[in-house]
Amino acid sequence: MIDQRELEHHPLKIFEAAKSRGRPAYISAPMVRYSKLPFRALVRQYDVDLCYTPMILAKEFTRSSKARETDFTTNANDRPLVVQFGSATAQDLGRAAEMVRPYCDGVNINCGCPQSWACQEGLGAQLMHEPNKVADMVRAAKTRCGPDFCVSVKIRLLRDVRRTLDFLKIVQDAGVDYVTVHGRQRSQRNSEPVDLEAIELVKESATVPVVANGDAFTLDDVRRIADFTGVDGVMSARGLMENPTLFTGTEKTPWSAVEAFVGLAVRSPLPYGLVLHHVGEMARASLTRAHRASLHETGNMLDLIDWVDANAASSAAANAGAGAGAGAVVFDAANAVDVASGTSTYCRSRDIRT
Repeated sequence: MIDQRELEHHPLKIFEAAKSRGRPAYISAPMVRYSKLPFRALVRQYDVDLCYTPMILAKEFTRSSKARETDFTTNANDRPLVVQFGSATAQDLGRAAEMVRPYCDGVNINCGCPQSWACQEGLGAQLMHEPNKVADMVRAAKTRCGPDFCVSVKIRLLRDVRRTLDFLKIVQDAGVDYVTVHGRQRSQRNSEPVDLEAIELVKESATVPVVANGDAFTLDDVRRIADFTGVDGVMSARGLMENPTLFTGTEKTPWSAVEAFVGLAVRSPLPYGLVLHHVGEMARASLTRAHRASLHETGNMLDLIDWVDANAASSAAANAGAGAGAGAVVFDAANAVDVASGTSTYCRSRDIRT
């Protein structure tokens, strides 16, 4: 059974605690398929303050037991935790928030997914054009879960930044607790730099905490973004996928983190393909092309475990002198997160970008 949530895990308390340490809150982003329990358990070992689930479709979650039995798992160690929902109606969002309330420290409304299917269904970035609907979602979640329950939104920039600020004011008036800003417009590719000036303007206009999202690949990036914009938190997605230890200042993923992730993935089973992708991203900077190619010759989890063991020496040589040991956590099976010991909840997500 999962214990009652603690006040210290409320996201607003996380921002306060980080500020008292003279830095922004370090946040692991919602990532399609990948920000699941084993990955969240891993990054929490490396200074991440707050983790998100992948986006969950609120309509399916509230209507289908099958949808609640597939993708999202949590346990007593999985906190602080924000559950992200994609929803086209306030009713669905409110119902979904009420269902997950015992298992999380807040919910987030996805107003940033740029994919066409999501916008066609009235989800994601389409909601940036419907701020009053989003305000209704915020109020619905607060009504069902209580005024102290944390409700946030994750947005993208609109072409006219003034409209972004109008959106901000409307959701603030509805009672939103904080806002995360992905510093790109829906039409922009991830290869284009984020607009830090626009994020700074949002922060200056906000009466609630603001989190910056985009282009955080190193701790220096995090500091640069925070210094420029004055935000309360910095969220990383692709950066953490490649280096789950980036918030410790480590330049490359230490092999101990790769080993720890594989151990966590065995205890909280993920599809082999997802584990393979995670390991490939983490090992990219540490191994030669030949070693990386051999990774994709593995055919199952047993092969992958053998591959990790066999390549440990190669990765150690690659990391020598690179500061890889800073903040490293050696995998300890006795202390690993064991999903079997906790209560689980389930939900479905789709292949989306946030």
